Amino acid sequence: QVQLVESGGGLVQPGGSLRLSCAASISFFSDCVMKWYRQAPGNQRELVATITSGRTTNYADSVKGRFTISRDNAKSTVYLQMNSLKPEDTAVYYCNAARYLYTYWGQGTQVTVSS
Repeated sequence: QVQLVESGGGLVQPGGSLRLSCAASISFFSDCVMKWYRQAPGNQRELVATITSGRTTNYADSVKGRFTISRDNAKSTVYLQMNSLKPEDTAVYYCNAARYLYTYWGQGTQVTVSS
């Protein structure tokens, strides 16, 4: 059974940093496109960052220059390093794995940016 487990969320002050992790129990992890999404209360879920199997990355304009997505295929884990955090980054962050027609989601981890 495929599982994605996010961790690393929490409360941080504006300007601070957090590193999210998503550990995947997927035998074909290295073939997956991995993504981080986020959803703030009352908002739709939005795509934050993507990393392909070839390690090509893409970012939402709102996080470019502040967030970095990376992956460790040996650990079947994807990361999201978040720097210079702003209150508007507050949301539940979700990990997503996709390969062909299949897509899998984690349960989410809360990130709160507040003084």
